[in-house]
Amino acid sequence: MASTKPSSRRAPAAASGTATGRRAAPQASASAPGDSLGVRLKHARMVRQLTLKALAEQAGCSESLLSKVEGGHATPSLATLHRIAIALATNIATLVSGPDVNMSPVQRANERPTVSFPSARNRGAITLERVVVPGAGQLLQGDIHVIEPRANSDEQISHAGEELGYVIEGELELTLDDTLYLLQPGDSFYFPSTVPHSYRNPGKLVTRVLWINTPPTF
Repeated sequence: MASTKPSSRRAPAAASGTATGRRAAPQASASAPGDSLGVRLKHARMVRQLTLKALAEQAGCSESLLSKVEGGHATPSLATLHRIAIALATNIATLVSGPDVNMSPVQRANERPTVSFPSARNRGAITLERVVVPGAGQLLQGDIHVIEPRANSDEQISHAGEELGYVIEGELELTLDDTLYLLQPGDSFYFPSTVPHSYRNPGKLVTRVLWINTPPTF
């Protein structure tokens, strides 16, 4: 695998300390997947007239996992839920978010809804802070990805659209196709979403990334 890892750039010590002392991965709010994902997933599956087996085959996951998710007994990883959403011709936001009741153009820092997903092999969690509350007909989606140490997004995914991001704090290991990039606070990125991509937090501190997608994916 090709690797692009700047060796001369390091996050300032103050930034690292801030990541440890001031910020921690926020707890999932009432809109967390376990509260409503199962009901919405089952409804979307029935609307498309798919059996658990048929959906599992299309999404590349096990039928037993889908059954547990619909029953509220399991939460899939972000990558697995993305495959399920594609199989259902929808997106993750539709499956995990409640009705859009935010009528204000301003989103207060302490009022952002959050949703959490387990990382692959239970290596920490990834929490999305909704900078833009998902709503029907939106062309733009904005989240702060809060990635716990060693947590990752599982396998690479690709889909229609474009994405850009800005690393607020911590380290981000971004893999685009077969090229790996190590980003530090202040670094940014842009890529077409059709490029297979995945990411992980390789560090010992929580990583926070402002991540913008169009059209909405997560």
